[in-house]
Amino acid sequence: MKWLCSVGVAVGLALQPALADDLIGNHPMTPQARDAFVSDLLKKMTTDEKIGQLRLISVGPDNPKEAIRDMIKEGQVGAIFNTVTRPDIRAMQDQAMSLSRLKIPLFFAFDVLHGQRTIFPISLGLASTFNLDTVRTVGRVSAYEAADDGLNMTWAPMVDVSRDPRWGRVSEGFGEDTYLTSVMGRAMVEAMQGKSPAERYSVMTSVKHYAAYGAVEGGKEYNTVDMSPQRLFNDYLPPYKAGLDAGSGGVMVALNSINGTPATSNSWLLKDVLRKEWGFKGITISDHGAIKELINHGVASDPRDAVRVALNAGVDMSMSDEYYSKYLPELVKSGEVSMETLDDATRHVLNVKYDMGLFNDPYNHLGPKESDPKNTNDESRLHREEARAVARESLVLLKNRLETLPLKKSGTIAVVGPLADSQRDIMGSWSAAGVKEQSVTVLQGMKNVAGDKASILYAKGASITDDKGMIDFLNLYEKAVPEEKRTPQQMIDEAVATAKQADVVVAVVGESQGMAHEASSRTSIGIPESQRRLIAAMKDTGKPLVLVLMNGRPLSLVRENQQADAMLETWFAGTEGGNAIADVLFGDYNPSGKLPMSFPRSVGQIPVYYNHLNTGRPYNADRPNKYTSRYFDEANGALFPFGFGLSYTTFSVSDVSLSAPTMTHDGKLTASVTVNNTGKREGAMAVQMYLQDVTATMSRPVKELKAFKKVTLKPGESQTVSFPIDVNALKFWNAQMKYDAEPGKFRVYIGQDSARVKQAEFELK
Repeated sequence: MKWLCSVGVAVGLALQPALADDLIGNHPMTPQARDAFVSDLLKKMTTDEKIGQLRLISVGPDNPKEAIRDMIKEGQVGAIFNTVTRPDIRAMQDQAMSLSRLKIPLFFAFDVLHGQRTIFPISLGLASTFNLDTVRTVGRVSAYEAADDGLNMTWAPMVDVSRDPRWGRVSEGFGEDTYLTSVMGRAMVEAMQGKSPAERYSVMTSVKHYAAYGAVEGGKEYNTVDMSPQRLFNDYLPPYKAGLDAGSGGVMVALNSINGTPATSNSWLLKDVLRKEWGFKGITISDHGAIKELINHGVASDPRDAVRVALNAGVDMSMSDEYYSKYLPELVKSGEVSMETLDDATRHVLNVKYDMGLFNDPYNHLGPKESDPKNTNDESRLHREEARAVARESLVLLKNRLETLPLKKSGTIAVVGPLADSQRDIMGSWSAAGVKEQSVTVLQGMKNVAGDKASILYAKGASITDDKGMIDFLNLYEKAVPEEKRTPQQMIDEAVATAKQADVVVAVVGESQGMAHEASSRTSIGIPESQRRLIAAMKDTGKPLVLVLMNGRPLSLVRENQQADAMLETWFAGTEGGNAIADVLFGDYNPSGKLPMSFPRSVGQIPVYYNHLNTGRPYNADRPNKYTSRYFDEANGALFPFGFGLSYTTFSVSDVSLSAPTMTHDGKLTASVTVNNTGKREGAMAVQMYLQDVTATMSRPVKELKAFKKVTLKPGESQTVSFPIDVNALKFWNAQMKYDAEPGKFRVYIGQDSARVKQAEFELK
């Protein structure tokens, strides 16, 4: 694959502006050499130059490129984000390397969450693969393309655990589970950074949003988080630590407050936990404009005070505001911010620039000017083969009554729905430098895969929504949702007429990408009413109905589940999404995706997640009792549980076999099952292992994912799947905030999802 090739482009310094001989050279890439170099550099820097290194400037209307270049010349900028073309990046680096006094290189960053130019499925889709090798492929390709554009850092991965699908940013994360988010985040960091972020086609990562941003109250963006330290350390902090343990050089600080203290002013989070307990040596970066927002939070009295609070709390880089440059000189002079604090923050910035290799070659990720692509968006720069393979694996089959799927490549198929032919929406939110014209829609993909073997008809059938206020909101920053001139009834009538000509109807429905984005929290998580009317009209035709769902959050789908003969969850599947979805619909690929978040029956159940604590009166669906923890007006439990996903074949899982009935603190045991393909075609299944601490000093979750393994089996083939268990899988933060495993009984659950499991027990001595 081309992205694995080492092009080995050597950049001759003679081609670049004159460099400071005492800074740029062949520096050993060791912590000891870095620390000595940075300490020496700090001695040469003025207070203003140190402050300049802490400024992260966003290219945009408020900061045009010309104004930024003047700031760079004066040493007022440490890093740039939101510019993604080599000529622009080269011009800015030239300013730093030829006109600034010390010629300290800039670094360049961007939000590369699920692809740079080739757009992969959103992170919820990546989590649905339950395959770390697949996530590593996305990380390697994304880093290759980002570095090839001249970038040095990405604001990714997003590892906020979230159990509230009302929050729009669940689309950016890996779901509700701590373990799954941790291992997915770790895999992404390792893949994007490679052996070193100084490598030509690697980039440094910045895990975000530290901390517990996904737990905002009511699923409302930028809202408050309030939780016990046990819950914070057991459920929400592990994914950040996993990313840092994997070597991530950056941490983006969250916008929310935690237990009353905003993360941007939280020295306990940023110093005590992050640096003292976890030993983090990289940079902390505020989220966009977060330092200004400390005034609104009520922990700073004015802009000057906000800067004092933020830097003293441990925020190194200020993203996209002018406050550090305006107020830090005076604060340092007055002693309200010590020179030691300023030096520490500056050291962290210089450390990551050293680790990026910028003091060896400031143009490392640019190459010589003559190597710049003639067309930034050239098709040859994409990785379509990888994108299609990943997207296929991310799809989750939710329902398949009477084997409605796969579709036959024959007869007539009606494709309807406002998302069926949307190139923008299939890319999803935060689609980096992706170009919508290069993405494949579901309609086009079905035509591509069916070829001339089937007749495919199309009718839009409905708008995303008929709510003008919602359309105006979604179109605030880009014309993403077109306004229809036809009436809703005219569109449905056209779709009905189209459906009547077909053998089967495929309705592509759900959310536009802007409905599952930052600042896109929802009080209702159903499919918009305009599309529900379309679905009902398609059902009334009597034709088999397949719902292809596009969305960035779990939706409430009780009615749709009753109406549809088959449902395929596709999230936002990326550049090659349409081809991948068609591969699954027509059976060229057998779906194997599993849900990384529970799908509630209604918004009133939220939060609903599988690894909840028990109560003194747990609900038992087999023996319902009034005085138990339940809702009386609706079936209890998720509509589709965590880990759920069907296949075009069937599997069976044997009883759980343990290698021993007991385990000691320094020992381990193995849990095994035999998985059998009991169906008629080859397929893959993610076998999942959960553990439960039955009796402890504090209530523990009813089960917790601790391992998974994807196996591929031919019809009739079986395989033994084994999971090692050691004491680390049993540890938790207890009521005294000690991290340990307690002796006693443990249950092991292994199965196809969090609900369909077999169990065994062992005792920790």
